[in-house]
Amino acid sequence: MTAGGSHPGTSETQPGAPAKASGPATGRAYLATLEGFIGALMMFTGSIGTGWIANGSPMIRQPVVIALRTEGWGVTVSTVLLTVGAMVLIRSWLRLGQRLADWGQSALRSVVVAISAWSLPLLFCVPVFSRDVYAYTGQGRLVMEGQNPYEVGISSLSNWFSLGADPAWAENRTPYGPYFLWLARGVVGLTGAQPDVSVLLFRLLAGVGVLLCVIYVPKLAELHGINGARALWISVANPLFLISFIASAHNDALMVGLAVAGVYFAATRRYLVGILLVTASIGIKPITVLLLPFIGVMWAGPSASWPRKFLIWAATAGISFGVLVLSGIPYNLGIGWTWAIMDPTPGYTGYSPSGFLGQQVEFLANVLGLPGGTFATLLRTGMKWAAIGLVLLLMFRGDYSLAVRRMALAFTAVVMLSPIIQPWYILWFLPFLAVTGIRDDWQIRSLYVGVTFFVVFGAQDQLSVWSFVELPIDASSLAFITALAFTFYLLFLDVHTRKLLIEGKPLDLARRGWTWLVAMREARRGRAEEPGREKLGSR
Repeated sequence: MTAGGSHPGTSETQPGAPAKASGPATGRAYLATLEGFIGALMMFTGSIGTGWIANGSPMIRQPVVIALRTEGWGVTVSTVLLTVGAMVLIRSWLRLGQRLADWGQSALRSVVVAISAWSLPLLFCVPVFSRDVYAYTGQGRLVMEGQNPYEVGISSLSNWFSLGADPAWAENRTPYGPYFLWLARGVVGLTGAQPDVSVLLFRLLAGVGVLLCVIYVPKLAELHGINGARALWISVANPLFLISFIASAHNDALMVGLAVAGVYFAATRRYLVGILLVTASIGIKPITVLLLPFIGVMWAGPSASWPRKFLIWAATAGISFGVLVLSGIPYNLGIGWTWAIMDPTPGYTGYSPSGFLGQQVEFLANVLGLPGGTFATLLRTGMKWAAIGLVLLLMFRGDYSLAVRRMALAFTAVVMLSPIIQPWYILWFLPFLAVTGIRDDWQIRSLYVGVTFFVVFGAQDQLSVWSFVELPIDASSLAFITALAFTFYLLFLDVHTRKLLIEGKPLDLARRGWTWLVAMREARRGRAEEPGREKLGSR
């Protein structure tokens, strides 16, 4: 048995169990797929009026686009379509899981078809929920013009404003690895930095990461005795994944796809291939350096002595970092990417556990006449160190057969105890939790809540509306109200989804609803505390 062995305590499908026959619900999966496709089409249409269009794009001179972006009715309709479409995707995802509840032999095909159908309209969206993709073009131009993105920001480029990147973050150095900068340079070389075509190519690169997840998530799940279709539905078919990695075109998609593939090869004893794939993932975004120690655990073997473990850890790090050092030679990039690991990022988001708890501690301390800011900073620092401690504990302790599960928990700890969490950060570790088992209880319910929360947050947080457009209610508030109304429908009125999302008496439900609203309020307020470089690209 490999380090990707079975986990009876976390699996909903026992190893070696025969696949269940497909029931009638599986045959009706197309209904959920069709519903999600309609939701994605709504998002595509809404993105034309409220998505991020670069100043240098010829799209802004098209009559239809002008009407949707300059007329009050156009912006209003676009905002509602974008928001409702995102919420319809959530419902479709939930209903797909219900219709495939037996997870029979044809379930995997149904999930893949749903992912494909929902991704197609998003592939052609105007960027929504984030405009980081435009910064990628700027960084590609920097490399092409012989500048080092680890030393200068895209504001050093001529005519950089037309690229579409957020001006607030234009002076920040890039936190991305050398391989992504190579890819960005290649995109710019092909497109001449034309923003719309560049976005499409970056989406296709992100699509490669999504495809890798579609291929290797089920395979890695089966190694752990987990139903591959269910793991794929949890990790890739969920709307936060598709919106963040297709519509927003975050390069995290390629990072995650390479990481999942690398872990699969390591779990099947092809350690060198696994290390190189994870190294490629680090070369996109350095955060996946966290996976290397656990690949070393797999390579060392189940009964390895401590000297052997340390030797293998050194070999794993040596191979990976040696390749990355050599990769910094082209374009004189060096090892500038290491700042994204070594340099602590200031600020916090109000919806992260660290940020939210810090706000409460600061408030209480101030009420008592104590230095609230200092106490909050100490708390957030302590939580970051606690994450490091958990990573070390999971490296050194635990069953060999649970190596991938230990890695997933370590990754989760680093993200969840960080003071800054962007909505797509949970997608970094979600595939690894899914392939090692997410139970059909509070665990899956927590995922439902998290995905819904971040989709609602993204729908109202990242809208491109020109300041001169007159609206009866601002677009952000309209999106927020619309998303909350749809969430209320899913929670209390929809006879199918309400049984998935909540359980309990009316008073308990009211309390949970109030807690959710408070969290959303803090999240909206906490955005002001984010540092610029996190907008440009996270670690």
